[in-house]
Amino acid sequence: MSITFTTQDKQTLRTAAYGAVSLLAAAGAAGGSPHKIATNGSIALASATGPVGHVLAEKKGGMDLSGKSVAELADRVLPALTESMTLLAAQAPAEAANYREIVLLAVESAVGGQASPTLADMTRKITAALDA
Repeated sequence: MSITFTTQDKQTLRTAAYGAVSLLAAAGAAGGSPHKIATNGSIALASATGPVGHVLAEKKGGMDLSGKSVAELADRVLPALTESMTLLAAQAPAEAANYREIVLLAVESAVGGQASPTLADMTRKITAALDA
């Protein structure tokens, strides 16, 4: 089965996935390890397979992950996560499950056992956006 993604679909999928890692890096800044969080999460996303893996592996241009605060970034990323799940569920439910697993694996890899209330809270928000 072949899934066809529009340019906008691909941008949404990438913004959501890489944005989730960026949110964790921003939330982990107080702990002094945002670079490690971003690196580990990005490596997990780059290791994704299936149609979504191909989308995530493409050049990442066009994503807007800027913002003056974590709140501004979250305003873009959390809805993009929900939109990604909706779009994938409509086109290929199995790929929606794959995307959810990919993002959660990236979250787990990014956090890497670091226990902070801020990272735990952001992880809950990312999971809730995926499940909305």
